[in-house]
Amino acid sequence: MYSQVEIDKFNNLAHHWWDKQGEFKTLHQINPTRLAFIQQYANNLNEKQIIDVGCGGGILTESLAACGGHVCGIDLAPQSIEIAKLHLQESNLTVDYQCIEVGEKAKLSSQQFDILTCMEMLEHVPDPRYIIEQCSKLLKPNGLAFFSTLNRNFKSYALGVVAAEYILNLVPRGTHNYQQFITPAELRQLLVANQLEIIALKGMSYNPFTAEAKLNNDSSINYLVACRKLD
Repeated sequence: MYSQVEIDKFNNLAHHWWDKQGEFKTLHQINPTRLAFIQQYANNLNEKQIIDVGCGGGILTESLAACGGHVCGIDLAPQSIEIAKLHLQESNLTVDYQCIEVGEKAKLSSQQFDILTCMEMLEHVPDPRYIIEQCSKLLKPNGLAFFSTLNRNFKSYALGVVAAEYILNLVPRGTHNYQQFITPAELRQLLVANQLEIIALKGMSYNPFTAEAKLNNDSSINYLVACRKLD
């Protein structure tokens, strides 16, 4: 279900999460675009019950809380969770961070959440089917889920791995395993099998020279989906 190698990788980088010029600077730069996508389809986040699965150090999680959501962030990297908790002392936000496996959380909190986010995580797990299955269990009927991941093709390998990791140094080397990238068709199949209906699919482009990300209709590299949990 999970790779200990991946968990260790993010544990070892945990102290970089809130360095906006450090190892996770690209995540900080694309975060406003991710948040805008969520807000576009979730409408008002205020007072909503929200869970961020694979929250890492809390970059997106805090943004959801700043919009008024009651947010829970879960991750299996304990050092990332500790960094996320510590950063709350700077941001003065309230987030319920838990170092817990998503299936265990689903058992404890079945159909509890209005909104679920799982961003830049599916390409880091050996069994995305399991993750999506458990994410669906966490959502209330008609709840919304948001996923983002990387397409699997030559272009995504050339730009998402070779250029991003080895030429432009946008992310640490070894961040991605191309074989774990997921095509939109594969993701759609997994979502449908778990009562999640896609309501939007958008590509996301990133310009490393302007440090800006934009949504578009090109899903050949990074893409995001918004889904609704069926009754």
